[in-house]
Amino acid sequence: MHDVEPHDVAPLDVDPLVEAVESLADRFRSLPQSKLLGAVPGYGSRAAAALELARRLVALTAAVEGGPRREFPDAGAFAVGDQLAVAGHDLAAALAGLREDAPVGLPEGPVAAAEVLARVVAAARETAALCG
Repeated sequence: MHDVEPHDVAPLDVDPLVEAVESLADRFRSLPQSKLLGAVPGYGSRAAAALELARRLVALTAAVEGGPRREFPDAGAFAVGDQLAVAGHDLAAALAGLREDAPVGLPEGPVAAAEVLARVVAAARETAALCG
């Protein structure tokens, strides 16, 4: 049996991100147009809230990968569930290869990958609650 040394840090478990994003994406895929286009606090529509989350996920993926920030278009209310799923899976793939303590360069400064993961899972849950 392999003993874990105190200085060893586990690789990041991205399952909570995948589960949160998939659940939210499925919810948006099943919403009728009236709900997708209905306003929620802070957003002109539920679809706009989901698109904003997807854009945040895309920006975080670029930060994790150290690449340039990419544009993420508005493909319309009926596509937002799929856009959210794609953005979430891209971020999960980028984070999956990192250790929990790996620094991610965010605009406010380096943040541990585990903290980035916790923030996006919380943001997905907040969007779900807002758009419920």
